[in-house]
Amino acid sequence: MKKRLLIFLLGVFSFFTVSAQQTQIKGSVKDAVSFEPIPDVSVSVEGTTLSTTTNAKGEFVFVSNIPLGEQILTISKIGYISKRFPIVVNENQTVDISDMTLEADLAANQDVFTISLSDDELDDDTSASDNISGLLSSSLDVFQRTAAFEFSPSFFRVRGLDSENGSILINGIEMNKLYNGRPQWSNWGGLNDVVRNQELTSGLTPSNYNFGGILGTTNINVRASQARPGGRVTYSSSNRSYTNRLMATYATGLIEGGWAFTVSIARRWGNEGYLDASLYDSNSFFASIEKKINDKHSINFTSIYAPNRRGKSSPNTQEVYDLKGIQYNEYWGYLDGEKKNSRIKEVEEPILMLNHYWTISDKTSLNTNVGYQFGKLGNSRLDYSGGGNPSPSYYQDLPSYALADPDGPDYATAYQLEQNFLNDGQIDWERILDANLTNNIGALPAAYVLYEDRSDDKQLTLNTILSSELTDNIILNASVNYKKLKSENFGEIIDVLGSSTGALNVDSFDGYQYDNLNPDRLVGEGDKFRYNYNLFADVISGYAQGQFKFNKIDFYLSGSVTNTTYQREGLWEHSRFPGSDSYGKGEELTFTGYGAKAGFTYKITGKHLFDVNAGYISRAPTLRNTFSNSRENHNIVRDITEEKVTSFDASYIFRSPIVKAKLTGFYTTIEDANEVGFYYADGLSGTEIENNETSAFVQEVLQGIDKRHIGAELGIEAQVTPTIKLKGAASVGQYTYDNNPNLYLTSSSFTSEDGSISYGQANLKDYKLAGGPQRAYSVGFEYRDPDYWWFGATANFFSHTYVDINTLTRTSNFYLDSDGLPFNDYDEELANELLKQERFDDYMVVNLIGGKSWKIGNKYISLFASIGNLLDKEYKTGGFEQGRLANYRELRDDVASPKRVFGPKYWYGRGTNYFVNLNFRF
Repeated sequence: MKKRLLIFLLGVFSFFTVSAQQTQIKGSVKDAVSFEPIPDVSVSVEGTTLSTTTNAKGEFVFVSNIPLGEQILTISKIGYISKRFPIVVNENQTVDISDMTLEADLAANQDVFTISLSDDELDDDTSASDNISGLLSSSLDVFQRTAAFEFSPSFFRVRGLDSENGSILINGIEMNKLYNGRPQWSNWGGLNDVVRNQELTSGLTPSNYNFGGILGTTNINVRASQARPGGRVTYSSSNRSYTNRLMATYATGLIEGGWAFTVSIARRWGNEGYLDASLYDSNSFFASIEKKINDKHSINFTSIYAPNRRGKSSPNTQEVYDLKGIQYNEYWGYLDGEKKNSRIKEVEEPILMLNHYWTISDKTSLNTNVGYQFGKLGNSRLDYSGGGNPSPSYYQDLPSYALADPDGPDYATAYQLEQNFLNDGQIDWERILDANLTNNIGALPAAYVLYEDRSDDKQLTLNTILSSELTDNIILNASVNYKKLKSENFGEIIDVLGSSTGALNVDSFDGYQYDNLNPDRLVGEGDKFRYNYNLFADVISGYAQGQFKFNKIDFYLSGSVTNTTYQREGLWEHSRFPGSDSYGKGEELTFTGYGAKAGFTYKITGKHLFDVNAGYISRAPTLRNTFSNSRENHNIVRDITEEKVTSFDASYIFRSPIVKAKLTGFYTTIEDANEVGFYYADGLSGTEIENNETSAFVQEVLQGIDKRHIGAELGIEAQVTPTIKLKGAASVGQYTYDNNPNLYLTSSSFTSEDGSISYGQANLKDYKLAGGPQRAYSVGFEYRDPDYWWFGATANFFSHTYVDINTLTRTSNFYLDSDGLPFNDYDEELANELLKQERFDDYMVVNLIGGKSWKIGNKYISLFASIGNLLDKEYKTGGFEQGRLANYRELRDDVASPKRVFGPKYWYGRGTNYFVNLNFRF
């Protein structure tokens, strides 16, 4: 088969074939201290188009169209001091320049590329910031670095895309979650020392490990034999997400007997970061053991365990921020003199992986991997089925509610509510406990309980990755992957808050039984609550890729196929959806996805390059967006099909010893996407609502969404003197809805047979997609002194950030009364103004960084510090329109009030913040 494939490829691309040449340049690059090979070092011949990178063994080779005579070989990598080597090339001879060395750039302080990001930026719940494919990477691309380390605190999305469009791998095993397609960064949080060895491809450019997404692939290499030998101890202090961090790591490198060991432990903690009561409690453990059996076979075992808990923070209306400031968080209150946060995110998902590396020949290798991940992900919240809403910023407890009194503004009550909120404005835990103690007297169920939304996943991943150098010009990559997931989803009571009877497992709003086979059951701590079901997923995929490298042009072709199967199993019967509608196993869904991409790099001269990439991907929807209400029934999204992604980009690249620049234009469309959201809606039209109500807790299903992402990126840096570097980056984009998708709601409060009401088309075309600024610019400089101290500053400008719109108000429901007829006082001009999408103010953020390093013998001490938002600028990073005002009259009246009751809720960025890091390496 391999022989036939080779003949085919050579036949198709024979016009590129050149006669074999004996003139070649080969060599290897090693660390100056440890003498270990350094992978991914950029190697180029100055003044020519010849450029490559070292492989895992630190080796490289040039074999085609090599210029004769005196030449300069340049080697460089982030975190090392670049070097230039003079060589002489003679015809039909080999220049062997093995064991070149690179010294660590102490002034660069490699930690700057891993520690300046805080963990809530990495695993933020809104996924507004976890999509930087270059996060934690030491990419040489100026724009990628700027996006990761300057733009990310403003929740910037590269090309306006979610992180599900990029792949994160550890030792070749994909870490993206099947539930939502996104990586769970906190699963390896705190392990910066051992995840710094990364191979990054951006956009559609080819990866040696998988087909990848349109944001690229990052493979984190944690092989014990490839870790830098020695130890490292680090202490950090910050006011961002945690206040303290302590890390310790030691790696042996490859030692006698063919063994290699790496261990790392870390702890991050703090009662609160920049936002009130945002506690952080995290421990991280890592161990990697490798046995080199012989020159052809090596086995590596890795275990990662990084349990973490952190207090979440609330989005708030502008009214709340105006009263309490941008650090306000409604989720906490004092209990026994300490801040207790009701919303805790807890992640405890260990990772085990076994990797076999087989060097079949000097040209071919096979990497086979087995990964298993299990554990829990929980998000706690208060249930108040027997009491009043405990939120301290509940709309009826704010001044705006009194000012919106139908009989006219009630200023006295508004003032009293304002003073109450200013003087307290936090959860009243004592009142909650008193309510439960009172219910105990009458043997009544708990008025309040603290429960957790849980997902307990067990996922097995198997894959094998082939890489073969078929000829000096052709590389073949291929892999086969299999994933099997069982996801247990349930609510679990974690604290009955003083109740002696427990909670009643019944929907207090509609009276439905959550567990109809065990009606009116009282549940206590550790019991399942509200919902209980399993999700199953099986995914098998494969890809093949050819990379062709020649003197003037490099190009690649890649294709993939994926088969995905989903199924839901209800462990409880919901009384609104009895029998097989909610209980037992539902329909098995199968999706088939295909991918194809191609691209080329044309080397105009050694300084000027032109790069083009294009791809088409059809892919299964995520589990999250497949079932319309998986907590209650088996129903799937109507007319569900594979998503289709088309992407194209073209880049001009300039590189010289002084200036490096890259200008990219991109165009991406996403078609047939689905989105499922959950909220409480007011002002619903239609006759199919329980008790003829106009309000319900609903699941909103947007079906058949098309999106368009178009824009340009620029990255440029200039080494104007040996000590001063200027740098700049820009991203100018327009990310919009590209059609009018269908919208329908589902709810247990709806009386239709399947519990849904259709509202037809949502008029979304040309509305802007929310998710950070669509335009971002950065200018800055770095000064690096020969005595190993350095500092830098950047000014970052952001604009065109938009609120996330309430799509229901863009349907017929907006102008229809509860009887299904249009409002008789509907004003189209006013309606257009009410539905105009809010654009946030433009803003600028100034950041400072600096450090100093010392070398004592063969040991190193490094100090790094950064100050974010030096000028303490207040700015909105995101927000969403509330779903309570679903029709024209309600929205009109709310906007006309002295203060909006249901205005949009926002997130603000941090004010001035700092990070300090002290590192000792031996």
